[in-house]
Amino acid sequence: MLGNFTYENPCRVHFGPNALDDLPGELAKFGPKVLLTYGGGSIKRNGLYDKVISALAAAGKTVVEVPGVMSNPTADKLREGARVARENDVDLILAVGGGSTIDYAKGVSVSAWTEGDPWEHLYLHMEQPTGKVIPVGDVLTMSGTGSETNAGSVITNHEQGLKIGHVFGPEVMPKFAIVNPELTFTVPGYQMKAGIFDAFNHIQEQYFSGTDDNTSDYMAEGLMRSLVHASRIAVKDPTNYEARSNISWACTWALNTLIACGKSTDWEVHMLGQAIGAVTDATHGMTLSAVALPYYRLVMPYGVEKFARFATSVFDVPAEGRTTQQLAEAGLEALSAWMDEIGVVRHSSELGLTEELIPAAVKATIILDGGYHKLTTGEVAQIFRASL
Repeated sequence: MLGNFTYENPCRVHFGPNALDDLPGELAKFGPKVLLTYGGGSIKRNGLYDKVISALAAAGKTVVEVPGVMSNPTADKLREGARVARENDVDLILAVGGGSTIDYAKGVSVSAWTEGDPWEHLYLHMEQPTGKVIPVGDVLTMSGTGSETNAGSVITNHEQGLKIGHVFGPEVMPKFAIVNPELTFTVPGYQMKAGIFDAFNHIQEQYFSGTDDNTSDYMAEGLMRSLVHASRIAVKDPTNYEARSNISWACTWALNTLIACGKSTDWEVHMLGQAIGAVTDATHGMTLSAVALPYYRLVMPYGVEKFARFATSVFDVPAEGRTTQQLAEAGLEALSAWMDEIGVVRHSSELGLTEELIPAAVKATIILDGGYHKLTTGEVAQIFRASL
């Protein structure tokens, strides 16, 4: 394990079919004013909204709502939530939904009492919050982002053609998360698959970097194997609790900072995917699946040993009779076959990216240097074209 690191995750997770029973006990720990935020209304159709409202009422909470959080929360929506939270001086933000809703709640938590425009300060210029941070809790309805236990918040600004994620400090991590895998059963298949690949790529971003022997990579391999196995079951039987519960738990652990300990990390696939999202507003997980293989094929020669290890450790590709290069290539082919098997998007043109939009996507791409190779802008354009 390289260097020095501090691991802290203050989020208490209640997991399982009866996890919602623990919501009243969590609510009792906070003051009387709660901002409830959620998405397009599916939680009202499936009865979850009524259960949450009943718990809030039983806890004696005064509730204000910000509904209508979109799949890629916008800067304007962030400003709306910050204003409502500030004007009502809320004690807790309760997010009920998937990663976008929880990302949004964390964004509101740091924006409400930060002076000036939150997009400008907290996202565009990556400044830290200047005011108090409102505690966040969540009831998860879609697994994938890991947002339920981490400090990340991704916001989109369509006017500027940017989609930016800011990972704040532990004080922004949700204080509690209700994770009942059964609540994910009604998520459409497209969204379920997007979440699975999102989580898988979270692990890849932390795995495909560095050359040292470290415990984090062994944990990452186990999580990837679990996702591959469970996904094959879930796409055929979406209500298989064992598979969906393993997916939910793997998604949580994929991005709660644990497997990044002692590691350099990449995150360039996410930068590429978020750039596509900025210009098309496409589903996040599918933007990642569209660019992942073009990116990994380009950078694989710079980290060929780790790609060969990925082949044998995650997809059980036999090493015998193959050179390291051939083994690495076979691993990417196994990844490609699995992606086709579970049915994720492989071409960014399906998401609305066109040759004409590539310059805007290149401009929106943040180039990082944590992986095996730092891209040039020309290589960014090359990857987008290969993804079409």
